[in-house]
Amino acid sequence: MTLPESGTASPQERIAAERSAATHRIDLLAARLAEIIEGSHLTTDDDEHDPEGSTIAFERAQTAALLAEARRDLDELDAAERLIDAGTYGVCEKCGRAISPERLEALPAARRCIDCA
Repeated sequence: MTLPESGTASPQERIAAERSAATHRIDLLAARLAEIIEGSHLTTDDDEHDPEGSTIAFERAQTAALLAEARRDLDELDAAERLIDAGTYGVCEKCGRAISPERLEALPAARRCIDCA
């Protein structure tokens, strides 16, 4: 999704763009994790002692962590949509002040102002 020039996209458009990117990351990382797991079943290499590169266990853990982060990002975007529906989007959940438009443009799912972040 291509957004209009900076400052002209609505919160819904920014959230939709972020959702698309997060969903794409989830798909890619889930596929990569499946490849790593499948590949580890097909090899008997002792990668734990291979000085040439990272281990399969490390790659699996790193990819799983990135996948979990992408899923959390998607959950945060869902929460932002609920805030829009409730009419409280852009209000800091900690202090109750408005979250700056610049912060919301950079982080559409932000729930705290910069001072409370």
